[in-house]
Amino acid sequence: MKKFLDTLKNIWSIEELRKRILLTLGLILVYRIGCYIVLPGVDPAMLDKDAAQDGLLGLINMFAGGAFSRAAIFALGVMPYISASIFMQLAGIIIPQFAKLQKEESGRQKMNQYTRYLTIIVTFAQAFAYIQFINQATNGVYAVSTPFFYISTMIILTAGTLFVMYLGERITEKGIGNGVSLLIMVGIFARLPNSLLQEWQTKVENDKVIFFIIEMAFFVLVIIGLIALTQAVRKIPLTYARKVMGNNATKELTGGSRNFIPLKLISAGVMPIIFAQALLFIPSMVAGFATDNPGANKFIQAMNDPGSLWYNLIYAFLVIAFTYFYTALTFNTNELADNLQRNNSFIPGIHSGQPTADYIGAVMDRITLPGSIFLAIAGILPGLAILAGVTRGFSDFYGGTSMLIGVGVILDTLQQIESHLLMRHYDGLMKTGRISGRTNTVNI
Repeated sequence: MKKFLDTLKNIWSIEELRKRILLTLGLILVYRIGCYIVLPGVDPAMLDKDAAQDGLLGLINMFAGGAFSRAAIFALGVMPYISASIFMQLAGIIIPQFAKLQKEESGRQKMNQYTRYLTIIVTFAQAFAYIQFINQATNGVYAVSTPFFYISTMIILTAGTLFVMYLGERITEKGIGNGVSLLIMVGIFARLPNSLLQEWQTKVENDKVIFFIIEMAFFVLVIIGLIALTQAVRKIPLTYARKVMGNNATKELTGGSRNFIPLKLISAGVMPIIFAQALLFIPSMVAGFATDNPGANKFIQAMNDPGSLWYNLIYAFLVIAFTYFYTALTFNTNELADNLQRNNSFIPGIHSGQPTADYIGAVMDRITLPGSIFLAIAGILPGLAILAGVTRGFSDFYGGTSMLIGVGVILDTLQQIESHLLMRHYDGLMKTGRISGRTNTVNI
């Protein structure tokens, strides 16, 4: 405990770190206030609070910190930016011109600018769809129901998304942590106290306090497991050759500095779970077109139940498949092998060039299988928690998208704090080893 208090004292004594933390907290407060400011022309008393709790809308509402269900000015959050970022990232892999831009500093700045332009277009499209959602959630009751309402609301929602992006960029540049990811994490965890309180009240009313204690013990174990899963890496030894000059001759030695390539167990991050969830929402979206076929209706009903066997089996399969797919898209072994060759480094016992790329690819394939299986288990844990009697709200934190994003963002933020401490010759946050953040390609 004394070491922990000393660490907090050291953090506060570093002026730059203190300013960064205070700025981050201040901008997060601004974001949370905006999540409660209702759009002009909407009567908050008429909103159906349960209209955006499940399915695809529930996922969007989670990323928006509950602002989606409140019809707030930040209702769309950073989801349009995430969608645009994913599209531009995939375009950079498929389109050669974009791939070339990503390799240059000026090109990456252009790609970021293109992403912002695409975000505006996506936001306008989603804002129009969101107005239709408001119409449904309020049973068509507006304070104003004119074309001006549509236009003004779309402008406000677009401005809200751009302002949230600005807050995220300010946090990244002047604060602590990745700004966009941090805002998403804060929005997700904002539901945790209320969900925990509801779980406690439910167990007390049913005289199952001992089950609540067991649930909390498993909850802690899940968090520990997710931390281990996020930080797990396969280290490939690496040797840097060094040259010694003497007697007008150059002699290359292989006894240079040694390092390693850290291949993450789940290099795809949380994206496979998001893709799998989005795909599983399709049956519920087409449920209105279902026929009177009992088998089809039963299947659609199972796909809407996170506790059903078919839902979890298909969900796990999709997570494993998308993990392989997304890893293959984003992890370029040939580019990594070329970078190693240019830096005069090699893997002991492996020739440079294509043999190195093949070796790294084979290792990546081997570790992706257990990584995808563990990720699938983490994805279906909320469904298993529901079967075990955990309330729907609290079960979302037993793994899945919520906790994976939360754990990853917290580790990233702690890593930055630790870097500031170590630069000024203070002890880090851990007694042994350094905190490893996660490298995620879409900032979530």
